Amino acid sequence: MVESFVPASIRPQISLDELGRIDIRVGTIIAVEDVPESNRLLCLTVDFGDRKRTILAGMKKERSDPAQIAGTQALFVVNLAPRSMFGRTSEGMLFDIGYQDGIVPVMAVPENPVPNGARAG
Repeated sequence: MVESFVPASIRPQISLDELGRIDIRVGTIIAVEDVPESNRLLCLTVDFGDRKRTILAGMKKERSDPAQIAGTQALFVVNLAPRSMFGRTSEGMLFDIGYQDGIVPVMAVPENPVPNGARAG
């Protein structure tokens, strides 16, 4: 735990309808590739049960061996518009904890295994 951490202010309130628009799903990372053109990005292949998606995540510097996260279930935002970066298309976003606060991020992971594609919330 970071002892000198000071939490950011809470953002303005939103409605349950607004929160419901964000689709967060559990997926299993089945492959991890380097994006050699980037000093931050890894290309994750993620199984969501009924489909697989490519998700680019800026986590290259956070792990000494990024391949170790293969086989890990994590939370992903799956209803963002696709985004092209370094000639690849990202079809979602890894839901992590800490990045916006300037601390080394960690993945948000389920406490126990759950079916791929299960919704959070």
